[in-house]
Amino acid sequence: MARKVHVRVLAEFDEQGHLQPKSIIWEDGRRYTIDRVLDVRPAASLKVGGSGMRYTCRIRGQSVYLFEDDHCWFMEGR
Repeated sequence: MARKVHVRVLAEFDEQGHLQPKSIIWEDGRRYTIDRVLDVRPAASLKVGGSGMRYTCRIRGQSVYLFEDDHCWFMEGR
């Protein structure tokens, strides 16, 4: 069963003012670099609830969803 995992995110703003996440820090302190942001759109998490901006990111060759909801970041965990 999936659960909502709140994560720390290191991000920066680009020249046009768009927020670009660069890495996440998982709840146990492990840091993962975001290799690439593939897509950004408003969306809801159907697995754990919540909505906001959904960033489809590539981390270590896998596509994952990172959600930003009212300046709080979360992911879908197990």
